[in-house]
Amino acid sequence: MATAGKVIKCRAAVAWEPNAPLMMEEIEVAPPQEGEIRIKIVATGVCHTDLYHLFEGKDKRGFPTVLGHEGAGVVESVGPGVTDFKPGDKVIPLFISQCGECRFCKCPKTNLCDRNWTSNNHNIMSDPTTRLTCRGQPILQFMGTSTFSEYTVMNQIAVAKIQDDAPLDRVCLLGCGIATGYGAAVNTAGVTPGSVCAVFGLGAVGLAAVMGCKNAGASRIFAVDINEKKSEKAKVFGATDFLNPKAYNKPISEVLAEMTNGGVDFSLECVGNTEVMRSALESCVKGWGVSVMVGWTDVKDFSARPIQLISGKTWKGSLFGGFKSKDSVPKLVQDYMSGKIKLDEFITHKMSLEQVNDAINLMKTGECIRSILNISK
Repeated sequence: MATAGKVIKCRAAVAWEPNAPLMMEEIEVAPPQEGEIRIKIVATGVCHTDLYHLFEGKDKRGFPTVLGHEGAGVVESVGPGVTDFKPGDKVIPLFISQCGECRFCKCPKTNLCDRNWTSNNHNIMSDPTTRLTCRGQPILQFMGTSTFSEYTVMNQIAVAKIQDDAPLDRVCLLGCGIATGYGAAVNTAGVTPGSVCAVFGLGAVGLAAVMGCKNAGASRIFAVDINEKKSEKAKVFGATDFLNPKAYNKPISEVLAEMTNGGVDFSLECVGNTEVMRSALESCVKGWGVSVMVGWTDVKDFSARPIQLISGKTWKGSLFGGFKSKDSVPKLVQDYMSGKIKLDEFITHKMSLEQVNDAINLMKTGECIRSILNISK
């Protein structure tokens, strides 16, 4: 392409500081270096983790930054040493890398990678190294990605090449939320046929967890949320029951215990709230119940009574649904194309990059499941 090897000037939504609206800016995107790929972003979802960094984490060392980590696009150019990608390839940027060489990548028990930004910088949620600048200063790449920009630069170990016929304005959701929730059920929890499940929080991640429970063969799936409007949407993805904790004068764990002869086999917390995490654990049956923390948070401690675990329950966490990123995302795209998993049903709004603050407000107020921003053609 004509832009290969040159600095590209393009539009991006920059978060200059915490707790403030994003600003549309012209930024400079440097050419890819050794092992890197420059990607033209076509579409991106707006994920709750973007809001978490902006409104909850609020570590000033993580700003200024370009948010967005649930995108899809086309390779514009590649740096030296890149052999698996070429200009024109359709790709999904990954916030969790897979180098294939570290002890974590070689271990089948985990999807972590020693070369990921999370290894040393989880508090600022980005690597200090960036290829983006604006007004003469470096702009951090949120979660190593920055999809609220027309162009971004990624290391090849954090990019998945996908099939040419995949619609980028839908499969972008597999870059975070849908893979996270779905995998938390089928991989991390290991939901079994005939089991009883409860999913707490019915945003995109929670609804994807419901879909995972359904596809794994669960016989009963309780969808739990304080927003009654989420009830019908949950049924689309396979929920059999809807519970609003505010409708009861006792803890929701007690309600579930009464309805399920002592508790559910599997529970998944998809909010990122430490109190809800405890409720999810307490909703599990003793002896074999498994509860999975899925919602991202790192600002509060979590707690529970030791007897919860001594009695035989398991409490575990899930990052990106336990999927090894580069290996799994192309397969998830295939699963969508063949009808095994849903994506279209998560999308409630389609907007332009300039409307990013509107999309953020829709998520803050619970009025959307997923908003897709169309970044470039």
